[in-house]
Amino acid sequence: MKKLITLYVFLVLLYGCGTSKSVLSADKAVIETTIDLVNVNDDRVSVTINPGSFSKQSISFFIPKTVPGTYSEDDYGKYIQELKAIDYQGNELLVSSIGTNEWNISDATKLDKITYYVTDTYDTESELNDPVFSPAGTNILKGKNFVLNLHGFVGYFEGLKEVPYELIVSSPSDLVPTTSLMKKEDETNSVTDTFLASRYFEVVDNPILYTKSDTATFVINDITVNLSVYSPNNVYSAADLEESMERMMIAQKAFLGEIDGTKEYNILLYLSTLDERDASGFGALEHHTSTVVVLPEQMPIEALEKAMTDVVSHEFFHIVTPLNVHSKEIQYFDFNDPKMSEHLWMYEGTTEYFANLFQIQQGLIDEADFYKRIVDKIYNSRSYDDTMSFTTMSRNVLEDPYRGNYANVYEKGALLNMSLDIRLRDLSNGEKGVLWLMKELSKKYDNDTPFEDDEIIGEIVDLTYPEIKSFFDTYVIGNTPLNYDAILASVGLKTTDMQERSGYFLNGEIPFIDIDQTNNDAIFIRSGIELNTFFTGLGAQGGDTIRSIDGMPISLESIRPIIGQSFGWTSDREITMVVQRGEEELTLQGKVGTPTLKVTTIVPIDNLENTSQSKLRKAWLKG
Repeated sequence: MKKLITLYVFLVLLYGCGTSKSVLSADKAVIETTIDLVNVNDDRVSVTINPGSFSKQSISFFIPKTVPGTYSEDDYGKYIQELKAIDYQGNELLVSSIGTNEWNISDATKLDKITYYVTDTYDTESELNDPVFSPAGTNILKGKNFVLNLHGFVGYFEGLKEVPYELIVSSPSDLVPTTSLMKKEDETNSVTDTFLASRYFEVVDNPILYTKSDTATFVINDITVNLSVYSPNNVYSAADLEESMERMMIAQKAFLGEIDGTKEYNILLYLSTLDERDASGFGALEHHTSTVVVLPEQMPIEALEKAMTDVVSHEFFHIVTPLNVHSKEIQYFDFNDPKMSEHLWMYEGTTEYFANLFQIQQGLIDEADFYKRIVDKIYNSRSYDDTMSFTTMSRNVLEDPYRGNYANVYEKGALLNMSLDIRLRDLSNGEKGVLWLMKELSKKYDNDTPFEDDEIIGEIVDLTYPEIKSFFDTYVIGNTPLNYDAILASVGLKTTDMQERSGYFLNGEIPFIDIDQTNNDAIFIRSGIELNTFFTGLGAQGGDTIRSIDGMPISLESIRPIIGQSFGWTSDREITMVVQRGEEELTLQGKVGTPTLKVTTIVPIDNLENTSQSKLRKAWLKG
């Protein structure tokens, strides 16, 4: 999974920024599930599930609490309404709700089917403190669009997760499904699609995007890639992104070489209007052969292409890990009582590292851009607990205080892999790195062969060098922060500070301000970050709430034109800003000036050309 910082919305606004054997007996070869996307009422979709007959007197039905790749408890059962169990005579059976995600059905030997309604998650994101991450959520927009992350629509019966499913979806005739699920080809009904899945995990692993036909298809070596786009205001089409996505995936395949996890890959892109009842969590969720991506429709094309490159490349690299190389905790995932793996440093950290490394190795970005990404990750990682063991955090990621450190997998997790990559290159005279390591692990572990969670680090040490044990013991299992100066010096690089021009409210794509959703969407100055000279010159501080600018009361709506106008400000322009700081209201006045920001950058160390350090850097950056 790759999450983009929700703060990116400001840029948008500116332009607009263990398997278990069944103890039951079912006489059906499949669990038949019907989803009705035609007769949508009150923004609800009707679902019917026919499991066959049971020999047990009572049976539990589940909707997932969590799903692979999200690392959060989302309780999809709260979006299920009016669940009923029907017997063979059409009468209702007794159903008892057990918590949020489980229903127990009495007299299960008489059960013919269950029915219920599903409401979507996108409509309620703005109402919840901890909403479902949009790419893992669901959308119901009658006659126009359906985002079917199927864990939000389809559940499973106790002991029957390994039974095949048949999904029968009726939909408006002008909406087309894009999915990696196997589809029956002998159907003649143009408004009904039937999909087949070998087990419940395969249902969850294959989302479906229903929208009016807007798909681009291209072939990379032997992988067929389909890009399907839903743009509610027709701002973008699949054709607008086809060239950049094809260029990116050509580079990814060249980077991966012989690693080949799929013959088909589907990119399902949902573009949000940013309306109150639309998706607001930007990023993507990985699946074995597809990804759901959610981004703002208002993004300029250059920003959209960059975001798609960063996000989709991350998700595609998940075919290496954890979709291929993974532990038993993932292979036999328990959707309602999950046991989390220790190895987020690999599943998300390696993936995020590859999503950046391949771009420098394949010439999509230059060294300066790559170094800036590293610096940003170092900077961002410091907002988390730098002394927290990564394996301990991973194992307990659903609990506090570890849950609050999850996003560090994209920052320090990638930096751990960078450091491991450089160390491996150093020990092997530049020949072996993390990509080599993952290729070696892929020879032993695959989609059907998981590793033991507590043994894989030992296997990595056996595959590589004794010194690597010390690396894992110190930085991954242990709680010692990485020494970035020493790591960079080993490849002839160092960090240095310099002043760089910024915008008044934005530094490129990164805003200096944010929205306080708990305080009537008040606009405040971000704390814990380096502020530019515009804010520091006025005497503003991180955490200040901006009440007004030049007499204009500040809200989410009023800040938009001010941000746009700021691009035309001259340095001698006078400004009055009223801020709330704790219990005190302060009036700040002065010239806006020419905003600059102290930034840290990475540069080569002088006089180290043609040395062992520079040779190691070349091996690292060029592969």
